[in-house]
Amino acid sequence: MEVRGLRKAYGDRVVLDDVSLSIGAGDVVCLIGASGSGKSTLLRCLELLEDIDDGVIELDGREVSDPMVDPREVRRSIGMVFQAYNLFPHLTVLANCTLAPRRVHGVAKAEAEARARELLVRFGLGDHVDKHPDRLSGGQQQRAALVRALCTSPRLLLLDEITAALDPELVGEVLDIVRDLAAGGTTMVLATHEMGFAREIATRVCFLDGGRIIESGPPDEVLVAPKEPRTREFLRRVLPQ
Repeated sequence: MEVRGLRKAYGDRVVLDDVSLSIGAGDVVCLIGASGSGKSTLLRCLELLEDIDDGVIELDGREVSDPMVDPREVRRSIGMVFQAYNLFPHLTVLANCTLAPRRVHGVAKAEAEARARELLVRFGLGDHVDKHPDRLSGGQQQRAALVRALCTSPRLLLLDEITAALDPELVGEVLDIVRDLAAGGTTMVLATHEMGFAREIATRVCFLDGGRIIESGPPDEVLVAPKEPRTREFLRRVLPQ
């Protein structure tokens, strides 16, 4: 995916200003920055959940930000996991995970369920397939949300602060899944406050401030030896001294 000159505003409030980003196959791009810096909005724009005011978003060389492009078609190639899980409460875990493959991708029920069960077992949810989300812990719900996104075999996976709503003791089990996905070559863009985790798995870290990417580069550069004063100031506040 290529993003060039992306701008997004809500009325007079500019949320993203001239953002450009290149995401290659197998990349793990970590977006860091204070709350309100534009990370979540950028992910929502990449998923075409938000209309953009200016700029271009390309997927495989095709401009998908063109208003003539059906965003539902583009979203077939992109998976997104939100902070708040967004599982359907009236459906079982298995039904949540098979809904999109069956309804959107036309996968047969037996095939969709086999794929979902395989992933649920892989991520420690094999005994919970017939439970509803309110019967799961927060960590289990977030793992189920990850499995739901993976069931469509997305080309690109977007993760929006997926540990933000979790109790501290549950964060590790979700990060372990993301770590496994990164090791397996899944292309991801994730907004995160977990700096140590970003340094471990990212191929590139982008620091956002005021809707702009202030600094971008390998994690050992941006997180250890940042060039920009604003990046250094942010890291002094969030990293243990």
